[in-house]
Amino acid sequence: MSIENLKTFDPFAEADEDSGQAKKTQEYIHIRIQQRNGRKTLTTVQGIPPKFDHKKILKVIKKEFACNGTVISDTESKGMGEVIQLQGDQRNKIKEFLTDKDNGLGLDTKTIKVHGF
Repeated sequence: MSIENLKTFDPFAEADEDSGQAKKTQEYIHIRIQQRNGRKTLTTVQGIPPKFDHKKILKVIKKEFACNGTVISDTESKGMGEVIQLQGDQRNKIKEFLTDKDNGLGLDTKTIKVHGF
């Protein structure tokens, strides 16, 4: 007698495009927008690999996009890792910066998820 329904299958895991099989959870970079008061917004970038220096990335982004920002530490972000927080809606610019091989970080576009309205 075998029990078939006790196999470990995660229905919410990302399926592989080629085989359709569920693959291991991949580390994604999440770019989100948060509404402040009125027309003011914040853009947050979460999940940048630890091999990159967040403070140096922030310095380049602030200079290039002409906006202010800060790095929120692990203790303040409640287990979400270090989060880069920028003023204004910078989602498209951040995605281009992260994927740009010449002037940016040269990351894969499949690992970046843009959230928001």
